[in-house]
Amino acid sequence: MARYLGPACKLCRREAMKLYLKGERCFSEKCAYTRRPYPPGQHGQGRIKLSEYAIRLREKQKMRRIYGTVERQFRRCYQISSRRKGRTGEEMLAMLERRLDNLVYRMGFAASRHDARQLLRHGHVQVNGKRVDIPSYVAKDGDKLSLTEKARAFKRVVAAMASADKRPVLSWLEIDRPNFTGSIKGPPVREELNEPDIREQLVVEYYSR
Repeated sequence: MARYLGPACKLCRREAMKLYLKGERCFSEKCAYTRRPYPPGQHGQGRIKLSEYAIRLREKQKMRRIYGTVERQFRRCYQISSRRKGRTGEEMLAMLERRLDNLVYRMGFAASRHDARQLLRHGHVQVNGKRVDIPSYVAKDGDKLSLTEKARAFKRVVAAMASADKRPVLSWLEIDRPNFTGSIKGPPVREELNEPDIREQLVVEYYSR
């Protein structure tokens, strides 16, 4: 599966907000968006008036980049969510939140979703005691995640765990950081997913146009 390999900080500047793609760097003075809070390119500091279509496109791109998916994966997530009961936007967000790479990040075992995918791809994450190396795997209520013994000694994992307190606490996750384990208690709570701010209804409008 294709993935973005370019500069992550450039994406934050393009979306005019912090997307927290670089872990600890996003909270430091080295953050590119903090130093240059305008879009990249020679016309980045000019006045740009967005059309209705552009507003929805930018929101779709922002949400896709936050969760680190390619367009094909993201569109499929919308198609599945649109067939479910309930609000399509919230169903879509819930599905993205249940992705395994996102859960590893949310539980504090990785500094970013990119780092979480690295852990997964190298076989350091287990679901209910079995190794799972697919970042897009969608976990269910009651599933228990854990890191392998080898991964618990990684410097990046230890550093991520130390800085995990800076992130908001999610009520739908049960996390046992000393034992490097966590589980899903129930469906994601929409009110707890506002950092960074997401307007999922605009994404639904973009795809249903």
